[in-house]
Amino acid sequence: MLESFAIFYAKSHPVTLGVLLVLSLYFIAINWIFFYRFFSLNQWVSQENQSLESLLLGNARVPDYAYLSHFTKSVTVLSKELFDLAHYAGTKEATKGLMFLSVVASTTPFIGLFGTVVSILDTFKHIGGANGTMSIIAGGVSEALVATASGIFVAIFAYTYHQVLKRKASELSGLIRMQSDALLSKGL
Repeated sequence: MLESFAIFYAKSHPVTLGVLLVLSLYFIAINWIFFYRFFSLNQWVSQENQSLESLLLGNARVPDYAYLSHFTKSVTVLSKELFDLAHYAGTKEATKGLMFLSVVASTTPFIGLFGTVVSILDTFKHIGGANGTMSIIAGGVSEALVATASGIFVAIFAYTYHQVLKRKASELSGLIRMQSDALLSKGL
């Protein structure tokens, strides 16, 4: 395994290796963002669920751990505008990192394709000097396909992570909105 990696490294075009390095860094970054945001959003959703339950069970105000408590502590009169502001601020906080995941999901196939094109061009250059043997063609095409597959691989994860986190942010946004509506309906 290590020997075949060393052979691939020795025969690959520097641009292809650069593409694979960039895609590897993207893959590390999207995994870090996903796991950090996923666990923090899960904890936040759990807290907001508990807060909503306490409001529905008759509490007149949100608990101190709830997101809305930051907006309602120093205010004497609750208003729809205040809760709209809290909802927008919560949504902004919950969707951090989604833009990066979206950009990675949409650009990595093109980065992989760039590595593919460079590998194919390099293969054509070598075909002319080596009488076009099949081993040169096969090696160049396989190197090109590694770059393409790597770009698609990273894009699949980035897109999936984006969708999961987007759904969690939407759930959180709904919980904040429901708490706002519950407080407004109490007329406090």
